Amino acid sequence: MRDAGTSPARVLLPEEWLPLAAAHAERADALTAVWRAARDAGRKHAIEDFLFTYYPTRLTHLRRWHPGVGVALLLPDGGAGALEPDAGDAAPDPEDRRTWRWHTTAPDDAAPDSREAPQAVMLDRDAFLADRGDTVRYVRELLSATTSRPGTFGCFGLHEWAMVYRDREAGRDQRHPLPLRLGHAGTDAVVEANPVRCSHFDAFRFFTPEATGRNQLRPTRATQVGLEQPGCLHANMDLYKWCLKLGPAVPGDLLLDAFELARDIRWTDMAASPYDVSEYGVAAVEIETPHGKAEYVRRQREYAERSNALRLRLIEVCDAALAPRSIG
Repeated sequence: MRDAGTSPARVLLPEEWLPLAAAHAERADALTAVWRAARDAGRKHAIEDFLFTYYPTRLTHLRRWHPGVGVALLLPDGGAGALEPDAGDAAPDPEDRRTWRWHTTAPDDAAPDSREAPQAVMLDRDAFLADRGDTVRYVRELLSATTSRPGTFGCFGLHEWAMVYRDREAGRDQRHPLPLRLGHAGTDAVVEANPVRCSHFDAFRFFTPEATGRNQLRPTRATQVGLEQPGCLHANMDLYKWCLKLGPAVPGDLLLDAFELARDIRWTDMAASPYDVSEYGVAAVEIETPHGKAEYVRRQREYAERSNALRLRLIEVCDAALAPRSIG
């Protein structure tokens, strides 16, 4: 008699999952190549640093592949090659999945018959839900609500402009050490000439005090589920955050798909911002012009479609984690 928290629905042999883990690490390295080159050279990257500061994670964790809920991985050599718990004062092997948080050894009969009694490791769903159950339920509610409503496409990325609105008058330092493409006066004029319609609390909370009153909405953390919509670039970047919150319950390909979407959106976010990012080889999306507004909306719609596909996959992850126990 076992419950679904410890019983795998599938067991992958080493020859099946080790190539997947290696390919995942290679893809993570490719997606982070620009950021890593800047970091290794000791340079700040005004566009991609955001992906590692606002969404704090370690590159080593991004490179880790997880199979998702209910999949056990048969360890090579029965796990004998990994550091054993009684190895004295030696540090745990970071590659020993048995030492990873919320992981457990699957029941002996989960693995194929072997004289060496091979070990299979999987997500301990009960332990994971004990720590992250409320988060899983909240993420599912938020993603379902967001997917259920149409996107709105009239904000034109003015949230970034509102974050520096009248900064010079107030004597504040601007958020990024980059020149403003239109200068301070020109930036303020764009904010004053266009309606500000930001629905995302985590963008709105960085508005300058002078810009807050210009927003047509008053998003709060409490109203996030009711306001989030798939046309919002920041809501779509946050899919990467929710993947990080759900940790090893998220299959590796979904994590990197969300990271790639967040990276692509971040480049558009900065291209449409008031900052001059030409030093990064980026052409400005001039949202102060009709042509720039049309280009911004075109990209918004593309990101909305990509993000909703990822939301549906993340909802499935939440459902798998929250599924009632089964006895068998």
